[in-house]
Amino acid sequence: MTETSSSSAMERPRKLQGYQLYREVLGSPKYIVAPMVDQSELAWRRLSRRYGAQLIYTPMINAKMWSDPRHHAYRTAAFDIASGEEGDPSTDRPLIIQFCANDPDKLLESAKALEGHCDAIDINLGCPQDIAKKGKYGAFLMDDWDLIYRLINILHKNLSIPVTAKFRVFPTVEKTVEYAKMLESAGAQILTCHGRLREQRGQNAGLADWSKIRAVKEAVSVPVFANGNILFQSDIQRCLDETDCDGVMSAEGQLYNVALFNGLDASDKTSSLSSTLTPHTPITSTTHPSHADLALEYLEVVHSIRTRTAVSAIKGHLFKIMRPALSRETDLRERLGRAKIRTKEWEGGGKWDMDEKSPLWEYIDVCREMKRRMDRDAEEAMEVGKDVEELVVIEETTGLRVLPHWIAQPYFRVAKKLPQQQQQQLAKVPVDEGKALNGAQGTASADVTRPTSVPAKRPIVESNGTEAVMSQEEVGKRVRLAA
Repeated sequence: MTETSSSSAMERPRKLQGYQLYREVLGSPKYIVAPMVDQSELAWRRLSRRYGAQLIYTPMINAKMWSDPRHHAYRTAAFDIASGEEGDPSTDRPLIIQFCANDPDKLLESAKALEGHCDAIDINLGCPQDIAKKGKYGAFLMDDWDLIYRLINILHKNLSIPVTAKFRVFPTVEKTVEYAKMLESAGAQILTCHGRLREQRGQNAGLADWSKIRAVKEAVSVPVFANGNILFQSDIQRCLDETDCDGVMSAEGQLYNVALFNGLDASDKTSSLSSTLTPHTPITSTTHPSHADLALEYLEVVHSIRTRTAVSAIKGHLFKIMRPALSRETDLRERLGRAKIRTKEWEGGGKWDMDEKSPLWEYIDVCREMKRRMDRDAEEAMEVGKDVEELVVIEETTGLRVLPHWIAQPYFRVAKKLPQQQQQQLAKVPVDEGKALNGAQGTASADVTRPTSVPAKRPIVESNGTEAVMSQEEVGKRVRLAA
């Protein structure tokens, strides 16, 4: 080696891998916010960090579109480099940028453009939506292991930062483990295992299988994050215990209650364990704040940054945050649906106060009126001597806890029977695996056999990435949350 090449090698920054990445760069995160299209944007990331999130992923970016210079508007909307706020080391880290792709060269080109603005690049191998099927990305790459290997490996070999991967499980534990090992061998330094099948989506989301996630964790040497079945804070340590994973990732469970991770300290295990000693998480302002207050706080964050937040993201967040009361306050629901922004002022940039001059005034006005009504209802409950815990209602069909309507909380609904096509799919699976799948799908059958690998009490339903906990006696009441 020449003196020049030796010097160059010494100056090249060392790319940390596996647990070095997890500990030295990411800070050993346990509480992670998932990549969510139009929902894990900068404003939400900032709010989430206030409430205990330790690592956040960006919304999925389409590598093919990003690499095309004609899509300048898409680039700015997906990740606004010019604002200087996205990926900022002091306010938006640790951060992992997620891409979907099916072309290794275009993926590398796009990842190269953003590698200086994040701590790792993630590849989406889990999206089960029809658009992913049409575009051949996400979970619809699961049958093309050679392509997946090349997508990961080209980033592993050519980026200055690590590559990670988020994926869904296969019907069998064996194939799931084999798949995870392939991802690791390709160069993935962290694996996020979503414990659902590709077919488990929308109305058939069902149960995420923690036993498969644990099998993945035991089979690989890199950190593993568990995704699925986190509804209340008391589920978090239970998931960590049952899967032995390094962290828990939440998607829409965190969208309905941004305080899901609030008050937890990853360095002090007892702070997490304490909530598992009771059948549910105590209802406090720390874990379940007023949803109207959260909505207004989110709008304040949106106002405070230069980076433009998509109107679709703003409206989507507000509908989710205030969902517990919108079915009651129907006039506010209608006003929120009709609310518009002052487009010219919004696109012009700048910061605003939370008053009538704000381009988002119609949204602010709805949230303030919601706060007034929710504060009134909470005060009336206190006046008659009702403790918050006394106001909790057990939903008859699911056995889950419905909190007072002014409090941030998860969203769930009763499952429907599986479509005939998926019932036929289960019929083709070996008996033992079929039982696990049937439980995972959350069917309406009351005589479903519970997989022996599943403990007597564990999360068994999820909606939109949210989850709930049910006892063994409640297994017959098969449920899932809304998609």
